[in-house]
Amino acid sequence: MPAFAVVQVLHGFTEMTDWKDILSDYRAYLRIERSLSPNTVASYLSDIRKLMHMYPDRRPEDLGSEDLSGFLATEAGNGISKRSQSRLVSSIKSFYGFMEMEGRLRNNPAETIESPKISRHIPTVLSVEEIDRIISSVDLSSPEGHRNRAIMEVLYSCGLRVSELVSLRISDLFLDESFIRVIGKGNKQRLVPIGEPAIRAVKLYLSQTRRAFASGKNEDILFLNRRGGKMSRQMVFLIIKRQCDAAGITKEISPHTFRHSFATHLVENGADLRAVQQMLGHESILTTEIYTHMDSRKWQEAILSRHPRK
Repeated sequence: MPAFAVVQVLHGFTEMTDWKDILSDYRAYLRIERSLSPNTVASYLSDIRKLMHMYPDRRPEDLGSEDLSGFLATEAGNGISKRSQSRLVSSIKSFYGFMEMEGRLRNNPAETIESPKISRHIPTVLSVEEIDRIISSVDLSSPEGHRNRAIMEVLYSCGLRVSELVSLRISDLFLDESFIRVIGKGNKQRLVPIGEPAIRAVKLYLSQTRRAFASGKNEDILFLNRRGGKMSRQMVFLIIKRQCDAAGITKEISPHTFRHSFATHLVENGADLRAVQQMLGHESILTTEIYTHMDSRKWQEAILSRHPRK
């Protein structure tokens, strides 16, 4: 191989090594200093790796704002949604903010990048009657039935994220006091009330059928799969989808729909927004305010449907 070619190969290898070293430090920063969840860390790193693969022969500190804008334009041209574009911008700003904090940059090229304007997404919500239909459709003749009913009762009663649900431990349950302890984003703990229907379903599952799944290796995890292991988020999604089909619900439903429905029904019934924020584990009240918009939309539709000039 000619000498100049060897130099080029070694140069490219050095650049990739720079990326990997910095990404390793960035991962530690996200996990330890910012205390972000594993899912959020993985998303940030995935976004920055895309940037790395677009500029494999450039060091991250050598990229300018035009390079970053070119990357975002390429991703937008690939058809990703505005919401995904916005997340890419957040990932890049976070990464280059870390680089600046570490003293690896003189000028931050991400400062001038703006997120695309996105309309506020109004999530799908189930009515109380639809929630009842879904939960009532569960076949309780099998151990899976009792587990699945308890899962849906807890999702709706406590407004949990699916990641919080599958990580819930028996030691997190304080059923006699009617609350549970939840480990949310960033390993932050919060206490959430749990209603009587959910308490009954969990107690029945624990006393009657959980032993059919238990293997000893995950003895404190509340909801177990058939092998005695921790359930996956995808498995919970499939359980919800199957029960929606059984109940004749045609809406696009996911486990998160139960969380949205929980919050919406609380706001509709006059619950304090700050209390709902605390129960959901939202850092900002602005995130919770979407449920006031949903309540307003319902009120607006009710008025307009009765207007004589509709």
